[in-house]
Amino acid sequence: MDIVTTRLALDSAVAGGVVPFLAGLIVVAGLIWAVVRGRRIRAREPAPPRPEDQPRPPGSGPVHEVRERRERVEVPRGRHRTTPHRLRGHGNLRTRRAADQEAPKWDENSSGGFGSGGPGRT
Repeated sequence: MDIVTTRLALDSAVAGGVVPFLAGLIVVAGLIWAVVRGRRIRAREPAPPRPEDQPRPPGSGPVHEVRERRERVEVPRGRHRTTPHRLRGHGNLRTRRAADQEAPKWDENSSGGFGSGGPGRT
């Protein structure tokens, strides 16, 4: 066997084992650096609030949702395009509370909504 052939075989074996090992070391070093940096950043953040710093319900009791019917507001029709600032009751002007606060009932002779499972008009 020639010395040159032996040297080349040794170089390829070393390169086949050393290069992946060095790549693994670089990856592990990068992960360790990321964990250390994350811990430093986390240490600079403020601590979580204590239980006494948490919000409390008002003394008068919990606040409940208010459900009420409002007067209908029609979308204005005209020749010009309707822009948001022209819409009444959509965030820029208040609507009024409707005089009739009773929820609408379905007509007994109608079938209800599509797919309601009712027999429909028979």
